[in-house]
Amino acid sequence: MESKLSLAEFRARLINNTEVGSLKVNLSTFRLFPIFTGTKPFYGLFDDKSFSLTLNSATSPTIFIVKGKYKNVNNVLKVDYVVEPNSKLQLIWAEYAPVIGIIVINLFFLFFAKGLRRGTTIINLFLLVMAFYSRWKTERRRKKLEQKFIRIFEIK
Repeated sequence: MESKLSLAEFRARLINNTEVGSLKVNLSTFRLFPIFTGTKPFYGLFDDKSFSLTLNSATSPTIFIVKGKYKNVNNVLKVDYVVEPNSKLQLIWAEYAPVIGIIVINLFFLFFAKGLRRGTTIINLFLLVMAFYSRWKTERRRKKLEQKFIRIFEIK
């Protein structure tokens, strides 16, 4: 992909829009309260050739990161990036926890609560909606991160 920005402008936007910190240290006191450290849209690490960013939010953390490299080729800034999960375990938990919940609740009702058959229908419908919602929300967070990255760094 190409950016409309020059190399210096791209680096300046990285500096101005990124709170510097390791993506692996999400539970430190500085990471739990980003309100006290600033209101920059991204959190992560970058250098003169590469970057690794995620959304800067403690209330709605994203499990995706934007990793990439950038370089100047014939006075055009080339940006190669990919949006990927920060941890496979987080992605699996976000997508499959509701399905596991459906199975566990149904096994409970099957073996221990035989008189509550009507309750199982309502609970199953609720858990099914939650399963679809969690997958939709996970994909929405990935797209939101990518759109914000493209908008701020003017990538075409």
